[in-house]
Amino acid sequence: MTLRNYTTLAVLTLLISGCSLLPTKKVEIVSEPIQIDIIQPSLPRKVNLTEPTWYVVSEAVITNPCIKRLQDDGSMKRPKTCLQEDRENPDWPEGYTYLDRFLDEMRKQNGGSIVFVATSIGDYEVMSTNMQELRRYIRELGEVVIYYRNVTLPNGEQGVGVAIEKSE
Repeated sequence: MTLRNYTTLAVLTLLISGCSLLPTKKVEIVSEPIQIDIIQPSLPRKVNLTEPTWYVVSEAVITNPCIKRLQDDGSMKRPKTCLQEDRENPDWPEGYTYLDRFLDEMRKQNGGSIVFVATSIGDYEVMSTNMQELRRYIRELGEVVIYYRNVTLPNGEQGVGVAIEKSE
């Protein structure tokens, strides 16, 4: 081998390994999720329903029991027989019916007038169907809101106080 070959070999060795003689910086790769602020949809307010009053009116006679009296042993018992004045409701005449009581209450509430509001069985079924339709709509709306809420929440978090059960 000639000097020229040695020189070429030395230069090539220095060129190839020249970078390894310098100190290297350690490269650190870090992956972090980027937090995206998305406005959460507000949940719909609770439905506040008022329960209706149903009247059951018949011509059955109302029992008007005797007033409880103190017995010798210290207990309170009703006597087996009593006068009209000793009844719990002495103003009720003999044979006073649920219909009579209902009519008296309606007269008292409406200033002496009696007004009845009635519906047919078919109309009642329509109201029942409408109520089921409202329930279905509210459930589906709740599922949509929960879906969008879960999509926009960070991974692993659950909405507080949010629950929809699907019964099938």
